[in-house]
Amino acid sequence: MNRFSIPINRTEPQISPAINQSDQQPPFTRQQPIRPPAGAPNVLLIMLDDVGFGASSAFGGPCRTPTAERLASDGVKYTRFHTTALCSPTRAATLTGRNHHSVGMGVISEMATSAPGYNGTRPDSAATVARVLQGNGYATGAFGKMHQTPAWEVTEAGPFDRWPAREGFDKFYGFLGAEADQFTPVLYEDFRVVDLPRTPEEGYHLSEDLVDHALQWIEGVSAADPEKPWFCYLPFGACHAPLQVPERYLDKYRGEFDHGWDRQREITLERQKQLGVVAPDTVLAPWTGDLPHWDSLSADQRKVSARLMELYAAFLEHTDDEVGRLTDHLRDLGMLDNTLVVYMVGDNGASAEGGFEGSFNYLANLNGYRTTTEEVLDRFDELGTPTSYPHYPAAWAQALDTPYQWAKQVASHYGGTRNGLIVHWPAGITETGGVRNQWHHCVDITPTILEAVGVPMPHTVDGVAQMPLEGVALNYSFNDPGAEERHTTQYFEIFGNRGIYDHGWTAITAHRAPWLMATHGLELPSMDEDRWEMYDTTVDWSQAHDLAEVYPEKLEKLKQKFLVEAARYQVLPLDDRTVGRHATPGSRPPHPMHGRDSITLYPHMNGLVEKAAPNFFNRSYTLTAALDTCGRPSEGMLVGIGGRFGGFALYVLDSRPVFCYNFSGGGRTYVRAAAPLTADTREVAVEFVYDGGGIGKGGTAILSVDGTEVARERIEQTTRAIFSMNEQLDVGVNRGSPVSEEYADRGRFAFTGKLAHVRVDLPKATHAVSAAERERIALATH
Repeated sequence: MNRFSIPINRTEPQISPAINQSDQQPPFTRQQPIRPPAGAPNVLLIMLDDVGFGASSAFGGPCRTPTAERLASDGVKYTRFHTTALCSPTRAATLTGRNHHSVGMGVISEMATSAPGYNGTRPDSAATVARVLQGNGYATGAFGKMHQTPAWEVTEAGPFDRWPAREGFDKFYGFLGAEADQFTPVLYEDFRVVDLPRTPEEGYHLSEDLVDHALQWIEGVSAADPEKPWFCYLPFGACHAPLQVPERYLDKYRGEFDHGWDRQREITLERQKQLGVVAPDTVLAPWTGDLPHWDSLSADQRKVSARLMELYAAFLEHTDDEVGRLTDHLRDLGMLDNTLVVYMVGDNGASAEGGFEGSFNYLANLNGYRTTTEEVLDRFDELGTPTSYPHYPAAWAQALDTPYQWAKQVASHYGGTRNGLIVHWPAGITETGGVRNQWHHCVDITPTILEAVGVPMPHTVDGVAQMPLEGVALNYSFNDPGAEERHTTQYFEIFGNRGIYDHGWTAITAHRAPWLMATHGLELPSMDEDRWEMYDTTVDWSQAHDLAEVYPEKLEKLKQKFLVEAARYQVLPLDDRTVGRHATPGSRPPHPMHGRDSITLYPHMNGLVEKAAPNFFNRSYTLTAALDTCGRPSEGMLVGIGGRFGGFALYVLDSRPVFCYNFSGGGRTYVRAAAPLTADTREVAVEFVYDGGGIGKGGTAILSVDGTEVARERIEQTTRAIFSMNEQLDVGVNRGSPVSEEYADRGRFAFTGKLAHVRVDLPKATHAVSAAERERIALATH
């Protein structure tokens, strides 16, 4: 022992510091990196958006999904798998293994309130599966739609704790909101907005871009550390509206839906029986609500409706082809055999938010403006292209949810919650090619992944004690088709639509129709007045035979059990409001611009998502750009919000300032200066003076240069409540789609002079929108 050694009573080898490296005994050794258990698989979790149970051909639907069929033939498919009926809640439950209300995601984050089950903020006590795998030696990446980051945190000020890159993902590339334009999305890489790699004219499409980035990331991880397993989360924006597809897919389904939705349900059910994904004696559930039947439509309505369904089918096939491109490449790399592929064919039922007639620009529907069939026919050939933002009629959702009734948002019925699930893992599943009828829920995905990897859920993560997992792993059924199911009780609730599954029985009540929410609101009855239905799904696969009046005592027991589960998982108090939920004092979520009457924004900023931007609806405002032309001709964006399907922009074109207001219900108004900017111009401003007297009213836009009025125009109508769900407020550059087509070919359209900042001034609102009025404008941002 040399004189520097200090004996310590412990079992590990003693390190005795030496003067010279050659005298060091024993030698220093480097701590080895954390690795998961030997043989742990890679994990690929794929989630499609707004795909009903009866859409994919793998589950009997009319949309061709050869990749899903191939993965199912080499793996297994689950016929009684469920989601929450809405996208943010499903994603939160899937990634945490806890029920959506347990982690504050009872609704989409944009509609968050202060209630614990609805605050839109995942607690640190519910770490994501990505964070658990990351802490156990996995590389982790997410590519696509997240829709779990609170909108009020999507600013330069953060906090960034609930951004994907702080929720356990080493790499993130995608978008944070409810939906994205497939041709011109606003995307983040980790924490920064990025430019798209190509333009729509050069063949850009979001689904392809996401797969490109996922593949590049996987290749990079494997090249750097071939022994390190990875977890890749790939939640596509498809097939959420807008229904936008690459040109080569536009005519894939021409004429295939001319028979209409009623007949399609019959065709789909027969295919489902042949595939064994429903019981042989399954019947179609009753037609939902007051949706029109196909034979009641005019010839023009049928033409438009069929075309919109053709686009949806092409959209789904294209997405599945992109999944195939990814999995084929994994096979070529020799990775597929030991990759656990979990393919969720939908995050809820098909979407009924397109209204009764569908739409060319469904953002107009969300503002309460009805799109007519005649308006769609006027631009029929543009449907599915970058200049359209379409959605199909609500009745197609009923067909795409065959054999069930209802659709997305309706958590009570299987039309809203039952989705196809495929699991592929050659190294772990030997009994392949069959169906699994065990009842399961998206809250079971995280336990399934952890069990396959061989990692238990830790008691603490980052020093925070963890709540128990609330899901049940599916692994017991991988190689045992007849295994007794283990997920025996599950509550459901979205917007007051609610119910419970318990050992084969369901007690359910549909409180709010989704297509009414997506247009003109509804005077809802008290939830105490809701009529409950009850089904024995062990013999009634499609919830077609209501037994509520046959077994009233059984129904009461199930209703009481729902209340017990609701109390346990933070569902209470029930809240059926949409935007009206923010009318209650103290319930409104934080907003970085709240209470400020003057905000200065800078061109180096990321931009502001609409929910974190100043509120420009139903009020007056002034935009003032401080600039320097540098004595040269100039052009470019000064400030804009929204895009091609609704918004406004103040910009310079051919050295002349222009203000364009793009009304979401259709039509643009331009305010143009006659003279170009001079070398000494220092300020361009537009003041919008709102008429008041209600919502969506008109006003006057006054354009000025250095304080002198240069033009004014009347704007007859303004958008009521929402320009976009993915576009944002940008300064000095145009991200996403253009508000005006006159600069659509100029790319980012960055201002060529020097733009110091833009000041937004907001006088007190001319018209205070009441809670009742806000409820009538359904901001169906889900």
